[in-house]
Amino acid sequence: MSLHSTALASADHAHLLTLAHERSLRYGLALRDAPDYQRLASGALRDALDQHRFLCQHATPVMEHLFSQINNTGSILVLTSASGLVLHSLGDRDFLPKADQVALVPGVDWSEQAQGTNAIGTALQERQAITVQGAEHFLQANHSLACACAPIFGPHGQLMGALDVTSEHHRHHPHTLALVRMSVQMLENQMLAAQFPQAIRIHFHARPEFLGTLMEGIAVFSPDGQLLSLNRSAQFQCSLTDAQPQSVPTQHFSMLFRHPLTELLQACAQQLMLESGVLVACRIHLPPSTEAVQRPTTAAAPHNTPTTLPQRLSHLQYLDTGDTQLAHTIARLRKVLDKNIPVMLLGETGTGKDLLARAWHQDSARANQPFIAVNCASIPESLIEAELFGYADGAFTGARKKGAVGKIAQAHGGTLFLDEIGDMPLSLQARLLRVLQERRISPLGSEKDIPIDIAVVCATHQDLKTRIAQGLFREDLYYRLNGLAVRLPALRERTDLPAVIAKVLQAVQPEGATCTLAPEVLQRFLSYPWPGNVRQLHNVLRTACVMACATAEEESIVTCADLPDDFLDDYQETVEHKAPTAMENFDFGQETHKLNDLTLQRMAQALAEHQGNVSAAAKVLGISRNTFYRKKGLLPLPKNANQF
Repeated sequence: MSLHSTALASADHAHLLTLAHERSLRYGLALRDAPDYQRLASGALRDALDQHRFLCQHATPVMEHLFSQINNTGSILVLTSASGLVLHSLGDRDFLPKADQVALVPGVDWSEQAQGTNAIGTALQERQAITVQGAEHFLQANHSLACACAPIFGPHGQLMGALDVTSEHHRHHPHTLALVRMSVQMLENQMLAAQFPQAIRIHFHARPEFLGTLMEGIAVFSPDGQLLSLNRSAQFQCSLTDAQPQSVPTQHFSMLFRHPLTELLQACAQQLMLESGVLVACRIHLPPSTEAVQRPTTAAAPHNTPTTLPQRLSHLQYLDTGDTQLAHTIARLRKVLDKNIPVMLLGETGTGKDLLARAWHQDSARANQPFIAVNCASIPESLIEAELFGYADGAFTGARKKGAVGKIAQAHGGTLFLDEIGDMPLSLQARLLRVLQERRISPLGSEKDIPIDIAVVCATHQDLKTRIAQGLFREDLYYRLNGLAVRLPALRERTDLPAVIAKVLQAVQPEGATCTLAPEVLQRFLSYPWPGNVRQLHNVLRTACVMACATAEEESIVTCADLPDDFLDDYQETVEHKAPTAMENFDFGQETHKLNDLTLQRMAQALAEHQGNVSAAAKVLGISRNTFYRKKGLLPLPKNANQF
């Protein structure tokens, strides 16, 4: 970011805070007032959670994903309603007592009216992302906090809530807000797809490699071409960022793109031209109701020909990046496409079993039908039965009116993906087996059976035969699910690691930015064993790109200084210790031992450049802080380094 841009951003921030403090005074608050931390009664909170069920349902996995990136930073994630009511929170153990003390817990109101200027209330009031630190809070009681918050907008442009990350003021990281905004963008895109399951979705971007990433634009249309919704990237690309949300759906397909909708669908086009004349790459998602439009009309086409995606859009092919083991797995999966054979995906956590399941679905005749994923390990045992089978009106106390459709019924016509099936409670396994045998379900509290037509894909990192021997998994269910079992190799076992790194790097770059890896970063990635597999690689690269792009406008080089500390520590422990370098072989107990002078000089220089800050110097050199501390006594340290 240029100095001019930084100055403008700083002025805008100061202006927002001034307006927020003026509102706080108008609300009758005083600086030394005790905050209003009163919580809703349990019944009222249950009603609020039920009212915001759609938001909470889609926000929870996004929050868990974000938390995995900021874990051990002394932070707490908070989801609120549009009024500022806390609905859900997730945080580090060392910050949880503090969170309870300042009432960042469900049922507390964090609007400006209740708490004065704060990131949650001010972001909701101004409808834009903001960071509020220390004394920028209106109430002195909140001066110990640093909060980064972004508002959440629904599929119809309505304000739905906010996502906030709060830490103690002295532990705040300047790039937290960027991670929060990216998470909100992910959440909004997911809600957009879920709100219009029967609509036509056009995913597009001027750069083809950005399709399938957070940067892609998403436009949703009715079958007759009426615009139903746009995500933020689509609004920007279509020059509708200044339009009022309620005016956007008055647009028609022909007002945004220079193509008739029917022509686009029949041709399964991969490119579109915006009304502005910009050519964009696109991907089309069609609902079942437009199946006839999608299929070319030829006299020879049989009436019941299954709808399949063109070969060039094969997602299994997209995942095949050169590894022999994975190529063999994909080849076997292709052989059972549309054969009514259940698939079992085996492999370590984070190897991409969910991606492979989605790709298998997208290449099947059910591609235009729902893909419903259920993580059997993440849903509380008390809720998983209702989530899977749904429930009728009045089935239990606190259930919402008119009941709820379960995940199995939602997957009707499409694919049900049961992730971590090995963790499904034993009590539910019998019900699932019955559903798979009879192809009918009965919601909780209902006497009516519902017929279902689903393809089933399961995944687990556990040895199910061991679970069977332990009495934790039904043998009959195992053989019902285990039609074809394939194993995904761990990332450290794959021979296509450079291609995987390149593909993930493209997917995680912030909008409008281009990131490349410095040679020393790539070297570390190729030699690291990746215990967290593809998920860990994704998180490390995503964070590193945000860090690198914070100091550059368009093209950024990811250096070791941008990598998370925990990754550098793990790299040093797992790689450098197993394959010692010249530095690691040095006997620190004997000063007569021959030193690697060049390396030590670089360490001393880096330490001097960072005013004695060991953490910063270690990151620049790509070594862990522990290594630096061990060798610090051998360096010609600057005077101001003694305190570290």
